[in-house]
Amino acid sequence: AGSCSLSHSFSFLQRSQQLKHSAWLAPAPHRLNSGLPMNIGVLFVPQQEAWVVERMGKFHRILEPGLNFLIPLLDRIRYVQSLKEIVINVPEQSAVTLDNVTLQIDGVLYLRVMDPYKASYGVEDPEYAVTQLAQTTMRSELGKLSLDRVFRERESLNANIVDAINQASDCWGIRCLRYEIKDIHVPPRVKESMQMQVEAERRKRAMVLESEGTRESAINVAEGQKQAQILASEAEKAEQINKAAGREANAVLVKAKAKAEAIQLLAAALAQQHGSAAASLSVAEQYVSAFSKLAKDSNTLLLPANTGDVPSMVAQALGIYTTLAKPQATKTPDEIPPACEDPQPPATEVLRAEQASSS
Repeated sequence: AGSCSLSHSFSFLQRSQQLKHSAWLAPAPHRLNSGLPMNIGVLFVPQQEAWVVERMGKFHRILEPGLNFLIPLLDRIRYVQSLKEIVINVPEQSAVTLDNVTLQIDGVLYLRVMDPYKASYGVEDPEYAVTQLAQTTMRSELGKLSLDRVFRERESLNANIVDAINQASDCWGIRCLRYEIKDIHVPPRVKESMQMQVEAERRKRAMVLESEGTRESAINVAEGQKQAQILASEAEKAEQINKAAGREANAVLVKAKAKAEAIQLLAAALAQQHGSAAASLSVAEQYVSAFSKLAKDSNTLLLPANTGDVPSMVAQALGIYTTLAKPQATKTPDEIPPACEDPQPPATEVLRAEQASSS
C-alpha cells in the first residue's frame, strides 16, 4: 500500500510538473501543437517540431522529426518547440513622441525559433520576453520622432524595432522576422487639429492652383494681344508697301509722262516764231518777281551789290534776254517762219521792267 501511495504521489508530482512547465512554456497553443508526450520508448516526432529530451534531469538531446527511441523512466521530454513562424499580437501601448504627443499603438510581431536549446533554457517565457522587448523598443523609437515623421517613416520605424529585437533575442534562440504597426490612435484634439491642417493645406493648394491658372490665362491673353498687334502692324506695313508700289509708282509714271509732254509742248512752242523772245521775257519777269520777294519769306537775304541801281537791274534782265535771244538770231532765214507783223519785244521788255522797278 505504501509503495502504491508513493507511486501515485510520484505520478501526481510528475503530472503537476508537466502541467506547470506546459503552462509557462506554451502560453499560446500554436507553440505546443502536441503538448508534452509521454515517453513510451518509441516516439514519432512531427515535422517542424523539436522535442527537448532530458536524461535524469539533465539535457540529453533534441529529437529530430521521424522515428526516435528513448529509455523509459530515464529519458524525459521536457520541452516541445515549434519551428514554424509564429505570429504574436503586441498589445496596445501608449508612447510619447518627440513633440509631446501621446499615441496609442499596437502591432504584430513575426518570429521563429532558430535554436530550440536556447529557446528552452535561455529565457523563461520567450513569447512574453519578445513582446515586452517590442513594446519598450517601440516607445524608445517613437520618442525620437515627431508626430508627422511617425506617419511618414513607418517602414523605417518597423525596421529599427526588428533590429533592436534581434540584437537582444540572439541569446534566446529566437529571430524576429518583421514587425508591423497595425493602428496608430491619436488624441481627439490632435486629430481635429490635424484635420484642420489638412483642410488648410488643401485650400492653400487650391488657391495656388487657381492663381497659377489666372496667371497663365493673363499671360496667354497678353501673348495673344501681342501677336495680334504684331500681325496687324505687319499687315498695315504690307498694305502701305503695296499702296506705295502701286499707287505712288503709277503717280510717278503719270507725273513723268505729264512732264515729258510739257517739255515736248514747250519745245514745240520755242520752235515757233518769236519763241525765244517769249521765253526771255518770261525769265526776266520771274527774275524781277523773285527779287521783290526776298525780304518777305525769310530773314536771310542774298542781294546783289547794286541793289539801289534800278536801271542796272533792268539792264541785267535785258542782258539775260539778249543771251537767250542769240540762238534765235543765228537761225537761217529758211528756218524762220513767215510773219505778218514784226513785233518789237525790246520796247515791251523795257516798259515792263520800268513798271516793275517803279512798283
